[in-house]
Amino acid sequence: MMTMSAVTQLDEPYVDKVPVYDARELTQDGDLARIKLSDQVYTLRITRTGKLILTK
Repeated sequence: MMTMSAVTQLDEPYVDKVPVYDARELTQDGDLARIKLSDQVYTLRITRTGKLILTK
């Protein structure tokens, strides 16, 4: 049986390698940003309640 502390210890090195981006910086302090992946463009939106929505 694995304890919660063991899971946390296993996940920490992976988390440290994942880049973190501030949504406010991506939207330049607005509420919308366009994100391109290959030839697809997605819209990142920050809602009034502070949630993120990513749509195609």
